[in-house]
Amino acid sequence: MSKIHILSTKILSSVQKEELIKEDFEVTEANFIKTKSSDFDLKEINDNLIFTSQNAVQSILLHPKNGELKSKNVFCVGLKTKALLEENGFTVEVYVDYASDLAEIITLIYGKQSYTFFSGNLRKETLPKALKTAKVNFNEIQVYETTLTPHKIKTKVDAILFFSPSGVESYLAENKIKNEICFCIGETTAEALEKTTRNIIVAEQPSVENVIEDVIAEYK
Repeated sequence: MSKIHILSTKILSSVQKEELIKEDFEVTEANFIKTKSSDFDLKEINDNLIFTSQNAVQSILLHPKNGELKSKNVFCVGLKTKALLEENGFTVEVYVDYASDLAEIITLIYGKQSYTFFSGNLRKETLPKALKTAKVNFNEIQVYETTLTPHKIKTKVDAILFFSPSGVESYLAENKIKNEICFCIGETTAEALEKTTRNIIVAEQPSVENVIEDVIAEYK
């Protein structure tokens, strides 16, 4: 009997890949996006900081003046983003799994405070739009760039792992989805596939590890 063939649209860590290999899956990996830090100045920083990705945190950590930010409270999206911030001396006031949830908390509970949002060039409008609508005082500094790196996958796969809307867009630029099961890290990524397939499984918690758990649960 042939093995179930899994395509990951990002290179997994050795530990993550091993979780699939030991369950007898065949795994193909390819990075469909790449990110790099932007050149930016740390000027006009407001009282609170917003991060919605680990990429933004990593860019800030490369800035020579990042120590000046550590006295400010942080609002962030994602458990791993929170962990990365705290490992580097930041104080996380609020963290949630989705930008839409963060927008709701800020506008309903912390709407009188001011914020600086560290973003990427392909960030979604969800958070800025909600803050503008609620007239929350915030500014935005782009600290990293995401580039699509689409390429053709020539081998047939049974399932595809997606970790961002940008990854979905990049994959679909060179490939089609037919009967493959699409495992998504979160609702925002799944929304990017809604017009393409209904064969979607969304991780209960938005982490790579939860996506892998879903794959194993689906096939074993």
